[in-house]
Amino acid sequence: MAHRPAAVIVLAAGQGTRMRSATPKVLQSIAGRSLLGHAIAAAAGTGPEHLVVVLRHAREQVAAHVDELSGVLDCGVAIADQDDVPGTGRAAECAFACLPEDLAGTVLVTYGDVPLLTADTLGELAAFHEDRGNAVTVLSARVAEPTGYGRIVRDEAGELERIVEEKDASPAERAIAEINSGIYAFDARVLRESLARVGTENAQGEKYLTDVIGVARAAGSRVAALPTDDVWQVEGANDRIQLAALGRELNRRIVEGWMRAGVTAVDPATTWIDTDVTLGQDVTLLPGVQLHGATDVGEGATVGPDTTLRDTEVGPGATVVRTHGELAVIGAGATVGPFAYLRPGTELGAAGKIGTFVETKNAVIGEGSKVPHLTYVGDARIGRRSNIGASSVFVNYDGVNKHRTEVGDDVRTGSDTMFIAPVTVGDGAYSGAGTVIRKDVPPGALALTEGRQILIEDWVVEHRPGTAAARAAQAAAGRAAEDSAPGAGAADTQDEQKES
Repeated sequence: MAHRPAAVIVLAAGQGTRMRSATPKVLQSIAGRSLLGHAIAAAAGTGPEHLVVVLRHAREQVAAHVDELSGVLDCGVAIADQDDVPGTGRAAECAFACLPEDLAGTVLVTYGDVPLLTADTLGELAAFHEDRGNAVTVLSARVAEPTGYGRIVRDEAGELERIVEEKDASPAERAIAEINSGIYAFDARVLRESLARVGTENAQGEKYLTDVIGVARAAGSRVAALPTDDVWQVEGANDRIQLAALGRELNRRIVEGWMRAGVTAVDPATTWIDTDVTLGQDVTLLPGVQLHGATDVGEGATVGPDTTLRDTEVGPGATVVRTHGELAVIGAGATVGPFAYLRPGTELGAAGKIGTFVETKNAVIGEGSKVPHLTYVGDARIGRRSNIGASSVFVNYDGVNKHRTEVGDDVRTGSDTMFIAPVTVGDGAYSGAGTVIRKDVPPGALALTEGRQILIEDWVVEHRPGTAAARAAQAAAGRAAEDSAPGAGAADTQDEQKES
């Protein structure tokens, strides 16, 4: 940022009771990131010398999340605790306990529940503030329905005079459509000195950050408001309805951003992409796709329809259809689905196949190998160019421990093969249909489970009399008796000759 702020303060001390959740409001998430995560990412994007988050409600839980975000976003974040004095002004004052006493420059103040605010907008605010030599600059917006927001009151010259909170506003002031976003740029010295002079004499008994404007203006300092045309960037989430609306809008922006970068989203309205997802050029996303976490989709791959992937890597040119995958790797040119379930630890090699009604877990499937249908592969390694027959099961659990199966290259196994782990099947081996592999199979060997087929004639008629099966068997036996009666064949021949 050309105008690097001296500090950014993120206010996140509120309880958020209207969310009606055991989860603190700032930890509610959209697009794969908490509200506070979005706020800290935007703040960190300005490159501040100091970044402070002010906490109070659910302090330990939120602080742990802040520490996690600090590592993920690779930025240092200090935590300040707000005391019993309520109000945004007091929260900002508490933040100064984490800042140098001689701090000079621009201090940006934002909130932990405005997830669409961007680092670019904060940078524009800082630039406007510094280029005009302002002591205080507020980011404002003009909205059709200003209820619930503080109003921007301007003087006859159109300059910012003060901000009035709705509960303290007169009827005329409540009719003002320009609202305070609560996002500010301050001169550090002015903010520190003005906060010391702000009291709690108002309807709420709170120490308002907005009162700094009046104090600074009375001291002869320049104050201003910078309107933004993008109202969504200053929208907060106070309840689940607003949270959902912000989620939809953020997703729309993310999807459109990827489409401009060369991704095809056939139905943007049913395509959901988290903030940290990455997509290659010429990726095609069919309707009903959800890409979560750190999912990465390579160039030319097709995902969908009706597919959900979380923290999954999809190689270039791969196709993933009606699949649920998590912490999985899909190789270049591979095909998955429909109706596949890739659990954590799945790795499918290039040009491999995981087909219909296949579940995998902790399974490495080599290049060109296929698991086409109706199969469970757990705790296994399959080599290259092998084919696993339909309805096979890698039996990995003995009731206490999990065991692994090793299948070599160019193996062909028949349908309904059971691999009783731990077991190894060598390169080039075969198995017959219905084989139960309990012992290692040497390379090139054929494994069979041989069993004599036993027939008990008329068992159904004798043991299930009166059932539909018994009646069908009796009817079939009657037809067979008629066909085998003496002269039956000759009569049929004579009838055929007469007809001809």
